[in-house]
Amino acid sequence: MERQILHVDCNKFYASVECSLNPDLRDKPVVVGGNEASRHGIVLTKNEIAARYGISTGETLWSARRKCPDLVTVPPHFPLYHKYSEMVRAILREYTPLVEPFGLDEAWLDVTGSPRSGVEIAEEIRHRVREELGITVSVGVSFNKTFAKLGSDYKKPDAVTVFSRENYRQLVWPLSAGELIYVGRSTRQKLEERFIYTIGDVAKANPELLHALLGKWGPALHAIANGRDSQPVIPTEEAAGVQSVSNGMTTPRDLTDDRDVRRVLMVLAESVGRRMREQHFVGRTVELHLRDNQLNTRTHRVTLDHYIQSTPDIADAAYALFRESYRWKRPLRSVTIGVSHLEPEDIPTQMDMTDSAGREKREQLDRAVDNLRERFGDHCIRRAILLEDPDLTGESLYETHTVHPTGFSGKTDEIGGDQ
Repeated sequence: MERQILHVDCNKFYASVECSLNPDLRDKPVVVGGNEASRHGIVLTKNEIAARYGISTGETLWSARRKCPDLVTVPPHFPLYHKYSEMVRAILREYTPLVEPFGLDEAWLDVTGSPRSGVEIAEEIRHRVREELGITVSVGVSFNKTFAKLGSDYKKPDAVTVFSRENYRQLVWPLSAGELIYVGRSTRQKLEERFIYTIGDVAKANPELLHALLGKWGPALHAIANGRDSQPVIPTEEAAGVQSVSNGMTTPRDLTDDRDVRRVLMVLAESVGRRMREQHFVGRTVELHLRDNQLNTRTHRVTLDHYIQSTPDIADAAYALFRESYRWKRPLRSVTIGVSHLEPEDIPTQMDMTDSAGREKREQLDRAVDNLRERFGDHCIRRAILLEDPDLTGESLYETHTVHPTGFSGKTDEIGGDQ
């Protein structure tokens, strides 16, 4: 039986919610933007009217106002967006229990075996969301997850697109390879260096060339471009659970040298480590997301041969990754640390005899500091490195849990190695 996979994407989600609740905004150019006073002043999303002025997600608010002097800026209301997200998902679950969220504003559905066609279900969902919630969605319908997501991006807003086995070569293959969910900027550049520009070029490329270029993901990307994507739709209850712990910050000033970065990484590691200890997790993979002052985002990751939990271990791994990966072409504007490949902290592990005692002492010290901060506040005890530049490192990120979604300023690479 041919699979029927839908991908539902809420159009201009944050801005659409704001305009839905405030009729005075509906005929005006609107963006949802961060706090400019704390250097979070970028466009998170815009409505369709603002998009006509060439305003793009991730650009600064002052730049957006230059393009559109009458622009209306609204601060984000994340609890409200979470509420709307749940209402959309409630509608989707009426059609199938196989609903896999992808961020707040997107989800896949598997309606294989339904007596109704995927197109009929997609059209009904589109109409219901618009009538019941006052926002619009675009829906892709296909026989796999990747092409369904491409379909929801193909026509916007408020549209349904079908990519079938009969038409995907005509409709999907001409699209840029960068449209694939797994291809970020650096991977696209590697492909273009070999004159591989479109999804069709990827599909027709020699898999051995792609393997040499992108490692093990090369042949996988080749299969996906040829429609051979068998990834299942994983329902929420199966996908539930903490996959990673991360924290990020847009810094009060640009970071210009390694010492600046070292200080910020320690701030972030304190928050990530404390949250991991509270939830009794250890992790092996450390991820580092860097955004420079031109809003270019790069992602780097390393998987260790042992599990970590302590703040110094997380900070040291992130700093080593930074030193290995980043070249100071531009100052940095924001930094995010994440730890993934999580396991319960009591998982049996092979100890490193050269440092097992030291690691245990660091974790004990961290827990003692956690207890003090729980009793007397986050600033009752501080690491010396964080006193070197209080303006840069004075904020307690544990209290704010500031995490900046990747998609706000562009894609990051999931293929082709760490970029």
